[in-house]
Amino acid sequence: MSFTAVPAVRGSERPLGARGLLAGACVALALAVLLSLSVGATGVSLAALPRVLSALITGAGDPATAREQLVLLEIRLPRLLLGAFVGAALALSGAMMQGMFRNPLADPGLIGVSSGAVLAAVATIAASNGLALPLVQALGPYLLPLAAFGGGVIATVVLVAVAARHGELAVGTLLLAGVALAALASSLTGLIAYASDDRELRDLTLWMLGSLSGASWPKALALAPFALGLALAVPRLVRGLNGLVLGEAEAFHLGIDVDRMKRVVIVATAAATGAAVAVSGIVGFVGIIVPHLVRLLAGPDHRVVLPGSALLGAALVLSADVLARMLVRPAELPLGVVTALLGAPLFLHLVRRWVGSV
Repeated sequence: MSFTAVPAVRGSERPLGARGLLAGACVALALAVLLSLSVGATGVSLAALPRVLSALITGAGDPATAREQLVLLEIRLPRLLLGAFVGAALALSGAMMQGMFRNPLADPGLIGVSSGAVLAAVATIAASNGLALPLVQALGPYLLPLAAFGGGVIATVVLVAVAARHGELAVGTLLLAGVALAALASSLTGLIAYASDDRELRDLTLWMLGSLSGASWPKALALAPFALGLALAVPRLVRGLNGLVLGEAEAFHLGIDVDRMKRVVIVATAAATGAAVAVSGIVGFVGIIVPHLVRLLAGPDHRVVLPGSALLGAALVLSADVLARMLVRPAELPLGVVTALLGAPLFLHLVRRWVGSV
């Protein structure tokens, strides 16, 4: 199934649906941000923020204000930033994959990038008290994002080496190689889990279910280079992805270096997925559902699809995180479980619709 091509539009000529979607996505993200800062098991609400900021500026405050400051600024705010990044990164990765493959069911996991990131992260967690202990001591919270990013990059390098022929990347070969690479990485991940002791296995299981409970300012700062790189790379892909809507041959005749663009998409996906996996574990369905919904509502123009996916992806993960915190409080559901419960029924509907249209 290919997307329907639409001509490029400018500013005021952009369809009303696109404008409405971007405005609605901004509103949804703003509401999700307010909920994320306001809701929690501690009972501290956003109404405490003026007192917290005043105490922070003046240096005065009582124990109650100190507690509110800890909850709002040291726990919820970094968790908010991590959740927004994870949602935006996964949704952007899905949008880029769907645009490159011209398939609404494409996902970063489709070509093995996320599986490579998961494998590297799992190996790092399992070895954190053994072989990786010196690295843990040296890099601290930066180790896991770097390891996951490295795993995604290695998977990408292997994928390109297998799929490239005479300097060109065939999408079909890329897809088949990605499926095989994902299966290999998943089997190695299972092998590491099997060889782990009870404590390591528990840590791995909790991490693989997905969560933002370990959010902290060092982790948020560790993601800053990835967020900046993604923000710089994505706008440069808009023209190429819009050209691919017409097909690879047509994009080539429009002056687009198709193979170079594919490589940039894969590397950007590896960076975004690896960093997201490192801080949250496995959070499913965001990369499939969000970009597809954006295309349904506003068309395939990637000047709308990419920012719309980033905004709605961030709003979805933040909203799911609020549900994860509140449904069984004071305990917390895994974030990946909540996104699967929300996304799986919609994904099945999309599959049924897609199969019925081919």
